[in-house]
Amino acid sequence: MRLPIAHQGWPFILPLLGLAVLGLMLMPVGGWLFLALTGFVAYFFRDPERSSPMEPGLLLSPADGKIVAVNPLQNDPAQPSDTLVSIFLSVFDVHINRTPIAGTVVDVRYQPGKFLPAFRAGASNLNEQNIVTLQAVGTRVITKQIAGILARRIVCYVKAGDKLSTGQRIGLIRFGSRVDILIPPEFAVCARRGQRVRGGESVLATAHSHPTQSTQAAEAAPDQTLV
Repeated sequence: MRLPIAHQGWPFILPLLGLAVLGLMLMPVGGWLFLALTGFVAYFFRDPERSSPMEPGLLLSPADGKIVAVNPLQNDPAQPSDTLVSIFLSVFDVHINRTPIAGTVVDVRYQPGKFLPAFRAGASNLNEQNIVTLQAVGTRVITKQIAGILARRIVCYVKAGDKLSTGQRIGLIRFGSRVDILIPPEFAVCARRGQRVRGGESVLATAHSHPTQSTQAAEAAPDQTLV
């Protein structure tokens, strides 16, 4: 089976492969080490195809990884607030990022910053990041590509004015990182801390106006309360 690889990976893979071939001819132990490193780098840059659910009202994960925070951003108790969902990507996760919902890119903004470990809470605000704002039907969703202690390069494929479909690739972060999504109050959040998610496939929230099938079934079911 062919392993699809993001084109950003080839400038790393090909030199390592050349060193591996040279090493196998001159110094087999070193050659095998470079060959193993080549395999790992190719694995890191893998870019698998994903099949995104197309039901209306779903907000999908923008990245693979582990959810490390689900925090309501309650600035004014009298007003509905966004919910911050943070996803930590280890070096073993797919690092391709995807759009969580169909819509139009209205802003792409780069913010310089630090390179704190991506699993720390402070990374959301202090680290180098790329902020993509997407206007969807009746809502606006913000996704942040955040660099980590090893990530020194954020790649963004999209620009303002681009029209994106659900689950479409929007970028890549190299070697350990974090992706945040600000979920608007129009959505009911189902993401939970510690959950493993897949970009473009896992559902993080459902629009209040579009209940999930399980919710619809529960509402339609007759009352089974015993008296």
